[in-house]
Amino acid sequence: MTLFLTGLAIFFGLHLYSAMRSRHAEYDLKKRVGYGVFMSSYSVLSLIGFGLIIYGFGATRGLGVLYVPPTWMQHINLLLMIPALVLLIASQLPVSNIMKATKHPMLLAVKLWAFGHLLANGELNSVILFGSFLAYAVFDRIMVKRRGDIGPGPDAVANPTMDLIAVGGGLVTWAAIAFWLHPVLFGVPAIS
Repeated sequence: MTLFLTGLAIFFGLHLYSAMRSRHAEYDLKKRVGYGVFMSSYSVLSLIGFGLIIYGFGATRGLGVLYVPPTWMQHINLLLMIPALVLLIASQLPVSNIMKATKHPMLLAVKLWAFGHLLANGELNSVILFGSFLAYAVFDRIMVKRRGDIGPGPDAVANPTMDLIAVGGGLVTWAAIAFWLHPVLFGVPAIS
């Protein structure tokens, strides 16, 4: 459990810092140390935290069950993963109607992913993992709004082709994970 919690602390500590850091040039660490140094350090530390989360999550399997969700919640989770993956892909593409409508599609994708997995998993390690991601995504969305970051500006032109790519890519990714990758990557089938 120690490695798992350490990984969460490193990963979310960095992301909380990023959400709350000053953007004022005089106080912004990214500007003071330089973009390359900041992003390199941030990336390496995030990957270390993420690696500890992955290893620690596996090592904490079987530590206890907080609740046993009914089977139908697994079906809801499967359905929620479709828009979550569409939004995740849309967040990495040029401006689309999906991006303009959701403003911050990655944060919404994380919220849907974490909420869906909380519905389907009641093990202690799952609740800690998915609860942490859900809490962070809600917090970060509040901070983004507080900073006045409204996503793509009102004058940004949405490319409908990006919507098609996001939807198509999301569906293909969902099918690959649901029918093949989930047991390979996470040790449990998504569809049982």
